[in-house]
Amino acid sequence: MKVILLERIGRTGTIGDEVNVKDGFARNFLLPQGKALRATEANRKRFENERAHIEQRNEERRNAAAGIAEGLNGRTVVIIRQAGETGQLYGSVAARDVVEALANDGFTVQRNQVDLADPIKSVGVHTVPLALHPEVAVSITVNVARSADEAERQAQGEDVTVHTFEDDENSDFAAGQKDAASDDRFEE
Repeated sequence: MKVILLERIGRTGTIGDEVNVKDGFARNFLLPQGKALRATEANRKRFENERAHIEQRNEERRNAAAGIAEGLNGRTVVIIRQAGETGQLYGSVAARDVVEALANDGFTVQRNQVDLADPIKSVGVHTVPLALHPEVAVSITVNVARSADEAERQAQGEDVTVHTFEDDENSDFAAGQKDAASDDRFEE
């Protein structure tokens, strides 16, 4: 289906471009969201009459997104979740959770603006891209931890999921193994 784009759409095109897109993409996304018009003669005239207004509205949205992006770029949010010893979460951190964490910090971001390909399923520091406007993108850091103390240690660069040899030596199991190794009954 041939459509006239009313805003920039990813790799498809920019404002005013007449492009061929798949029928389902046009019917289910572009047309209902007001991102495009069917490419008819009447819609071409309508677009040309409203072009200045459409471009001005896009500029206002881009400036608003750039203002939000200035405060968000490089920001770190901490999300506390339950996880196992290996750092595997009991559940996951999705776009909804990132939006809530940003809202708690005073930033208004929509769930569809969080560009999280797959949910986060492990503790650690993760980079999450945000697409605030088709022309404005920033990245934030999401620190997923089991406690606030662990989040601080992760922020300093410590890997909390790694067990060291000293940790193993101090465990009850390792202590039992040392006693068994020194026991005379097991010597040949």
